[in-house]
Amino acid sequence: MDLNQIDKSNLISRDLSWLNFNYRVLDLVKNNSRGILDRLKFLSIVASNFDEFFEVRVGSLYNYIDNNKKRIDYSGMRENPFREYLLNQSKKFFKDFNEHFSNQIVPDLRKEKIIIGNIDILDDEGRKRVKKYFKKTIFPMLTPMVFDNLHSFPILMNKVLIFGVVTKSNDSSKKRKISFIQIPINLPRFFEYKVGENICFIPIEKIIEKYINKFFRNVIIESISLFRIIRNGDFTLEESEDIETNFLEELKQKLKDRKFSRVVRIEISNSFDEYLLDSLKERFKIDEFNIMRLSSDTIIDLTSINQIIDFNEFSELLPEYPSPINPIDLDKNIDKSIFELLSEKDVFLHHPYNSFDPVIKLLNEAADDPNVLSIKITLYRTAKNSRVIDALLKAAENGKHVSVLFEVKARFDEENNLKNGYKLERAGCYVIYGIGSLKTHTKLLLIVKREGKKIKNYAHMGTGNYNETTSRLYTDISLMTSNQKYTKDALEFFNVITGHSVPDDYENLITAPNYMRDKIIDLIQSEIENSKLGHEAKICIKINSLQDKEVINKLYEASNSGVKVCLVVRGICCLRPNRKDLSQNIEVISIVGDYLEHSRIYYFHNSGNPIIYSGSADVMIRSFRRRIESLFRINEEPIKKQAITILNYNLRDNCNSYILKEDGTYTKKKSNGNHFDIFKDFYKIDSSKVEDSIIL
Repeated sequence: MDLNQIDKSNLISRDLSWLNFNYRVLDLVKNNSRGILDRLKFLSIVASNFDEFFEVRVGSLYNYIDNNKKRIDYSGMRENPFREYLLNQSKKFFKDFNEHFSNQIVPDLRKEKIIIGNIDILDDEGRKRVKKYFKKTIFPMLTPMVFDNLHSFPILMNKVLIFGVVTKSNDSSKKRKISFIQIPINLPRFFEYKVGENICFIPIEKIIEKYINKFFRNVIIESISLFRIIRNGDFTLEESEDIETNFLEELKQKLKDRKFSRVVRIEISNSFDEYLLDSLKERFKIDEFNIMRLSSDTIIDLTSINQIIDFNEFSELLPEYPSPINPIDLDKNIDKSIFELLSEKDVFLHHPYNSFDPVIKLLNEAADDPNVLSIKITLYRTAKNSRVIDALLKAAENGKHVSVLFEVKARFDEENNLKNGYKLERAGCYVIYGIGSLKTHTKLLLIVKREGKKIKNYAHMGTGNYNETTSRLYTDISLMTSNQKYTKDALEFFNVITGHSVPDDYENLITAPNYMRDKIIDLIQSEIENSKLGHEAKICIKINSLQDKEVINKLYEASNSGVKVCLVVRGICCLRPNRKDLSQNIEVISIVGDYLEHSRIYYFHNSGNPIIYSGSADVMIRSFRRRIESLFRINEEPIKKQAITILNYNLRDNCNSYILKEDGTYTKKKSNGNHFDIFKDFYKIDSSKVEDSIIL
């Protein structure tokens, strides 16, 4: 394994970059200036991200390995050496965040009288309640499944806690057998009990382990081991001519298959039975690289600690976030009809600093207004009890023509989307379940309204999902408009993605999969030409992920042509900055903090007349080739200034920012005593603080 190859490559590995992002989130867990439950929340996010990393990225790698397909990573390494390196790095990260939980988080929780421990920390009354809880609730729900010559190996579920119990018969043969007990996900993760001032949380596995002999009578229990498996969650769908039948049936089958897909990770307790482990390795065709061992007697599965965070007596320990401020464009008119407001001017929203309520209000007004004829919307991920879905159902019940492009291939939300799609269909909505093998990731809403003798269209386009829950947790931007230059493009785009239309061009949209990469490269090329003419040339792009090699190479060319480039990339970044004769004019910043940075803004200086786009797309191969995406141009000067101000605030931040170094590692940006925290300062913004030029 040539590890020097990783540093020599002009590109950074996508998978190693994702792992690096998880370290930046872990920094929030290790930040003692945050409250203990805030740190616990981010630890849960770290654990969840780590699971998704294995399901998606490691799963994707195994799709190559298991099918004997060749793959060369951006690091220059082939699939098998890279697997070993990646899994070794993953083991280090797993050890890091689990040890921090045991050594730092658990003691800090104890200081707040929050105790995570075994049954023996309870008083006599508590132990009686635990015993009763096991007998009445837990015991009837558990099902031991034996594996031997007469019983096939049971299906072990993804991301659930599983006991592996090795037993021997009591007779002279001492025959050894393995049994599995899976803990149902509808059982609470912790048993809660108050002892004096202490709130005790007993992990359910501690209760089951104490009474596990109830399942194995008249045999010898040789060992009891706890583990959890992660399966490959990465799958693709084949294109089908009969989308309504074959596509949905294939998707349902893939969702079933995911439950039995190949195992890519097993996390095990620190005293795990080796005989059992050898059996699991053989069964799942894995080796020691896939085994994540806990080094201390801590709990497995830190994604489940949300039960502690949500405990109703701990509300005073949770951080308080400011209430949303009025959007600059709405100002004092927030109580007016959205249709009236949009007839006067466009409205720019920056979530969560601005509430998502104006979007919900627009949908509800459209549902109730007798002059609204139709609503068209793309949905990717929706909230659990979605007000967006409710508004669409109401619109259909009120006789509107409602068209919903519901992307059922949104990873890990497929079943929820299918369920909501069927609900909309039953209400009379016209529902399209995705477009073949392409994912519809664009965020677009179009409302058609009769006003007098004319028909007028209203549009909403943005960077985030139509999801009022995540709009409070993710930073996103969006534009509400009645400008017919936008709505004409939006109408045309809906005709493309729901029908069979091939437009010549859009006035204010850049779309994928056909045109987006070329348009972005053209915009970079314009800055290169301006620089060669001696003009000031700047590019500032804020996105979630940067991976597309063609765009990266064009940015390298821009750097070598004297264009100043600053990239604000939250997560994966495969571009290597600050390399001599390659990228010395490129700086890469990652911002990780209170909210998940999710907005996308593309800024090109254009000799002082900036061209600015925003929308759903990152600079990823999948965005350009395998997704239906859109970027909308920001034209109005007041809104341009707001977009520029967002970028400038990102560039000024020195409390949540990391700088990507040439070697692929990140270093925290220094504040030098002058703190600028975007997660606080955006709540203080008003029209007097809006800027008109980028600070690069």
